[in-house]
Amino acid sequence: MTWKYVCVALCALAVRLSAAPVEWDVATFQKPPRVLAAPASVEVPEGVHAVCFEGPRWRGRETTQVFAYYGVPAGASAERPVPGIVLVHGAGGTAFARWVKLWVDRGYAAIAFDNDAGLPIGKFSDWARNPESGPRRGDIAQIKWPVTDQWMYHAVANTMLAHSLLASLPGVDARGIGVTGVSWGGVIVANTVAIDERLKFAAPVYGCGFIAEESADGSSFVGQKGTPEQRAEWSALWDPAHYLPEAKAPLLWLNGTNDFAFTPHAWQRSYRSAPGERRISLRVRMQHAHGPVSEEAAEVYAFAESRVNGGAPLAQVSAPGGDKNRAWAGVESSKPLVRAEFNFTRNGGRWQDRVWETVPAQIENGRVSAAVPAGAAAYFFNVIDDRGLIVSSEHVVISTETNP
Repeated sequence: MTWKYVCVALCALAVRLSAAPVEWDVATFQKPPRVLAAPASVEVPEGVHAVCFEGPRWRGRETTQVFAYYGVPAGASAERPVPGIVLVHGAGGTAFARWVKLWVDRGYAAIAFDNDAGLPIGKFSDWARNPESGPRRGDIAQIKWPVTDQWMYHAVANTMLAHSLLASLPGVDARGIGVTGVSWGGVIVANTVAIDERLKFAAPVYGCGFIAEESADGSSFVGQKGTPEQRAEWSALWDPAHYLPEAKAPLLWLNGTNDFAFTPHAWQRSYRSAPGERRISLRVRMQHAHGPVSEEAAEVYAFAESRVNGGAPLAQVSAPGGDKNRAWAGVESSKPLVRAEFNFTRNGGRWQDRVWETVPAQIENGRVSAAVPAGAAAYFFNVIDDRGLIVSSEHVVISTETNP
């Protein structure tokens, strides 16, 4: 470790010790917010409803307004309540009615809200602004603002308020609500799951913690043009690294090997930080996007079903073991496994630049195994069940000289 990294680490520690803790008004955020009419200019597709709800105060204003779509399946009632899910979009996104309808069609009540001061009018990354909203997305640019004025505070608070609104709707099982989020939405989810203990499950897609530290492996994502002190201050307040140890709900983590923002290294540190039950699903070169690849991931739906509807759980893969010639991991699955894969890279350096290769792995007697190719620097297993659902082992780093 160079002196540069030592200095950054000491700076981060100093900030953590000196920064005022974030005081979350959990009691308020766990009450249903006041609901207001949505702007008449917003399109409301069939099968969903559009509203605004009151969010936290901001810059002297007593309340803010947050746009949301929600839906409840037909036939839901007090006698036959349905589970629910909160949907948290990523950068460039907004409240997506299609996402709500997807989950309503699956039998869930669902709510999607805009966490970036916008309205679903326009196009991706260029949505209309909501004049009554709180802050837009920001990281180190807001770090000197009062804590409760900063974007991440509002994003997490509004996720809890959306949960509270959904739980208050007729026909919704308030004790069966989970959350999923994409990219920055996954970061929000990773923080919220540690603060909102009502959540039955959580599924961050791409997003994770440990994203503001100085790093040569591509894991540094927040505040890349800022100073080490700014990154350390943001990390102390908002990085999920500091919240995940308090997360008790079951977590499903989805990501890709070459994600531009959230590397396998930062992702692994994140899922290891949460003490509760977990599943991970790491795809080789998974595309980073809203839409089918993330919103419609079948693993998220199956994970939700296993937590609230008695559905078959995803397979469980233990941490791999092995030697320089062969690797293996234990596997448990209530559904038949149809195949297994051994994914490996011979490269070190930035995770985004590594080339991954995939070869078949063997499944036998509750174990998956494969020969380790010469020159492999890191590897992991994937197992696929008869539903086509992919569950991964942790990745293993073989060479510490070229890998973090």
